[in-house]
Amino acid sequence: MGKTERVIKEIREILKKDARGLTIQELSELTKVSRITTALVLARLEGAKEIDIRIIGNCKLHYIKK
Repeated sequence: MGKTERVIKEIREILKKDARGLTIQELSELTKVSRITTALVLARLEGAKEIDIRIIGNCKLHYIKK
């Protein structure tokens, strides 16, 4: 399993547990990878329609689709 696949799996698990939504910064701290890597993984998940994004001001909150 490559780094990207590991991060995708971790982010899915984190978002399933946290219903309030998380920012890229929070997710990168929880997965211990850079914000760039986290943003790329989130874009991939968004493209696959696995997550929802809610924009509040200049923050984007990421949620798992139910």
